[in-house]
Amino acid sequence: MPTRPAIRALAAGLIATTTLALGACSDDGSSSDKAIRFAVTDLQGLEELQREFGDFADVLAESTGYEIEFFAVGDRTAAAAALEGDQVDLVFTGPAEYVVFHERLDVTPVIGISRQNYASCISTTGNSELASVAELAGKKISMTDVGSTSGHLGPSQILVDNGLEPGEDVEVITAGDAAHEALKRGDVDAAGLRCTDLDDYMEEDGEDAYKLLARGDDLPADLILARNGVDQEVIDTVKPAFEDNWEELLAAMLVGDDNSKYEGATLSLPDDADYDIVRSMYRAIGVDDFTEFVG
Repeated sequence: MPTRPAIRALAAGLIATTTLALGACSDDGSSSDKAIRFAVTDLQGLEELQREFGDFADVLAESTGYEIEFFAVGDRTAAAAALEGDQVDLVFTGPAEYVVFHERLDVTPVIGISRQNYASCISTTGNSELASVAELAGKKISMTDVGSTSGHLGPSQILVDNGLEPGEDVEVITAGDAAHEALKRGDVDAAGLRCTDLDDYMEEDGEDAYKLLARGDDLPADLILARNGVDQEVIDTVKPAFEDNWEELLAAMLVGDDNSKYEGATLSLPDDADYDIVRSMYRAIGVDDFTEFVG
């Protein structure tokens, strides 16, 4: 009986010794050389990539007939280099990264994955006297990682929309995963973060523990991108595979702990204009050159 397509792991362009399946078979039962090299920009290391997306890659391999080869990238800059160097075929990435990839590398969006309640929120503590974002003038706000769509760019846009210049009218402290803890400790007056994270904190500590000052616009979808020059057959195969097998692919994705943010996610057909909102967010932090990542 033919075995399902292999998931082979790559790191720094070299195939790892661990093989998760035995290889794709063509209709006549012979071994197939078809493979898709796949990377995810916000995961570091091959082990994490296998843990979070191993089951997902297995389902994608079965539904496309391609082997799925993991290519581990340390960060989005490494992903850009891999795309430019034809070391990877598909990259799963976020809106902020897409804007740069599009500008620099002429990538092709294959499919969008839209998260539920994917937006930026600015909150304060429940007992704070602050009642609006405008009242943050002269105060401190914590955000997550520099360049994060929902944890930095989005909150910065909310400040600008309320007449405040980030870094000038409001002191911005980027604290990564500790952004919310900085608010709880009283180190800052407000926190800017992904709205679903705020929901989690309210569930954990009680809704009265925090107060929402503002919610930004819904953010566009995360994307599966194809590098410039990838075989059109890959795109023409992967896109319908997602559309026809989305429930199974999503269930496999949610096996990974970090992928819980995709609970209830839906597919979308992205248009570049959908990401103009992200370009505006870059401008909110003073960036007009979309060819380089910030942070």
